[in-house]
Amino acid sequence: MTILLMLFIFQIGNAQAPASKTINVSEAEVTKDLFYLSSDELAGRETGSNGIEKAAVYLEKRFFEIGLKPYYKTYRDSFMVGKKHAYNIVGVLEGNDERLKKEYIIIGAHYDHIGHGKKVNGDDIANGANDNAAGTTGVVQLAKHLAESGSNKRSIIFALFSGEEKGLKGSKHMAEELKKENIDLYAMINLEMIGVPMKAKSYMAYITGFKNSNLAEKFNDYSDGQKVLGFLPQAGQMNLFKRSDNYPFYQEFGVPAQTICTFDFSNYPYYHHVDDEAEFMDVSHMANLLENLIPGIEKMASTTDREIKMTE
Repeated sequence: MTILLMLFIFQIGNAQAPASKTINVSEAEVTKDLFYLSSDELAGRETGSNGIEKAAVYLEKRFFEIGLKPYYKTYRDSFMVGKKHAYNIVGVLEGNDERLKKEYIIIGAHYDHIGHGKKVNGDDIANGANDNAAGTTGVVQLAKHLAESGSNKRSIIFALFSGEEKGLKGSKHMAEELKKENIDLYAMINLEMIGVPMKAKSYMAYITGFKNSNLAEKFNDYSDGQKVLGFLPQAGQMNLFKRSDNYPFYQEFGVPAQTICTFDFSNYPYYHHVDDEAEFMDVSHMANLLENLIPGIEKMASTTDREIKMTE
């Protein structure tokens, strides 16, 4: 073989080799969003309050900066909780494939919390850092990186729900409205309480309704065999599948709709407690988890076939 031919083959091989891709979620950005959303200024983000209105304005600005289009006429999806006005914040990243962009994935989290709680050392603001400023921050960061990548063939809706603490009100409203629109929903992923790492687990996060679909199995396959998602027995025992904003989408559409979480009942003592503060969140863990979620979501959004399916 001549040297020129060898060089030609080498160049062709290099041209066809996929470039390595580094995903870097900024800990500084995670910190900025997390600390603002769980600050005293927002007074616990209770649905219908002035504090959650400030959170809504902040999240609208973040979606605009990222480059998401409003799913509705504006980013706000309005509904009522009793006599109080409430708003989901909803943006969309359109798919780049003419056929597959008619299929949708929803990535969501609730951004409301309980407002105030039992006073401790003079503090009665339930800041809700882990529950669920952490999940909300996660959705914002996923939206940012997926928008920058632009690799999604399917369209992705990013939804931040209000009224979760009032009984999944925001997600129920949105699921019912999207069902009326007859959108083609492929899957829904919900982020809930991802602010602290689990203890002594072989996976990074657990998924509720683990046996309901092959989502965890396929997701780990999409992540080059990394065990990103796993099974937590307590999630089934506590019936967590039905207790977060994934559930209304499962009810309406009957598709894989599940929650990703790292709160394992032993790693964080401040559930619905005024000490659920940003200072107790592990920002490095959050950034690392999000970095490991992105490849799986990108693959979900780009496979030719619907590989993620219900199993029960």
